[in-house]
Amino acid sequence: MMSAKELLIKEIEGMTETELQQILTIIQEVKNKLNSDNKKSKLSSHLGSGKSILRHAGKWVGDDWQECLDLVYSSRGNAEF
Repeated sequence: MMSAKELLIKEIEGMTETELQQILTIIQEVKNKLNSDNKKSKLSSHLGSGKSILRHAGKWVGDDWQECLDLVYSSRGNAEF
């Protein structure tokens, strides 16, 4: 049984230059997508869980809490759907 590489070489031997250029483009696109997917999976495995942010949830630091709350109430409008 022939390997995939051997089968590919056999197939491309009879192709025109235009066909070879199209196949090359497809191969490069597949490699780029695989590299991109690999980078994304490595990046997502390094993302934090958000637990450090949750430690601070519900805590207010400062003396301007009422001022900020008043600003929210005064600047919000009626919702339109």
